[in-house]
Amino acid sequence: MSIPNYRDQIKVVFFDIDDTLFMKQRDFLPATVPVFMRKLKENGIIPAIATGRTRCAFPHKLNQVIEQEGIDLFVTMNGQMASYRGQVIEKHVIPTEKIRRLVHFFEQHNMPYAFVADHTVAVSERNSVVQFAMDPILKDYIVDKTFFETNDIGQVLPFYRAEHDELVQNSGVLDGLRVVRWHEDSVDLFDAEGSKARGIQAVVKHLGLQMDNVMAFGDQLNDLEMLSTVGVGVAMGNGNEKLKAIADHVAEPLDQDGIYRFLIKAGLINE
Repeated sequence: MSIPNYRDQIKVVFFDIDDTLFMKQRDFLPATVPVFMRKLKENGIIPAIATGRTRCAFPHKLNQVIEQEGIDLFVTMNGQMASYRGQVIEKHVIPTEKIRRLVHFFEQHNMPYAFVADHTVAVSERNSVVQFAMDPILKDYIVDKTFFETNDIGQVLPFYRAEHDELVQNSGVLDGLRVVRWHEDSVDLFDAEGSKARGIQAVVKHLGLQMDNVMAFGDQLNDLEMLSTVGVGVAMGNGNEKLKAIADHVAEPLDQDGIYRFLIKAGLINE
């Protein structure tokens, strides 16, 4: 399928992090990432991040690019937080009472859990299951079971495998929450209305633009709403097949400079 020239239409481009910009298994960030970020800015297009991660859990290599290229538009925690130039545009937190019910349930079933705030991630305990899931993302998390009592929590991450999905689902503790599995041992829990798309909509409104002016790149099912609601949704060649099916376009895989090549073909940057 040929790619039209989107130069006049697109004003902002959002990038997912894991397996879109960065491969955590290999700690690999393509050398073209800072190049296309810079070229987008030179062409008056805002490069932005939309991720399930919280801001304090961005990969070091990406943080270097963010600092170097002056990237300052972020939708984090699957849309629970949106900020531009250091200003919070939108923030959604899980009510403390709801978290208390979750904690009670997880404790009953010996399931470790983590609280995700913008600035810190706190875990209930540090064991092999928690470390296996968390360490590739963030090593300097803290251990604090009561962290939720005094901090705004955007996401709760219980650690359990898919065979326990039904048990948790049927317990009633997930009412009003959305569940996205991000690891074989863990899921993200956040506000049921939450998604990267909602965070992006808040940003677009703040910037005085339309969703039609946005392009987004993603690879997993938590990118579904984002790719469906932006003007141009692009799935990565290495991404989930269901996502590719709803995307407007499919770029080449991450490790083949898929984003860089696509942005050139779409007329957003020059080679």
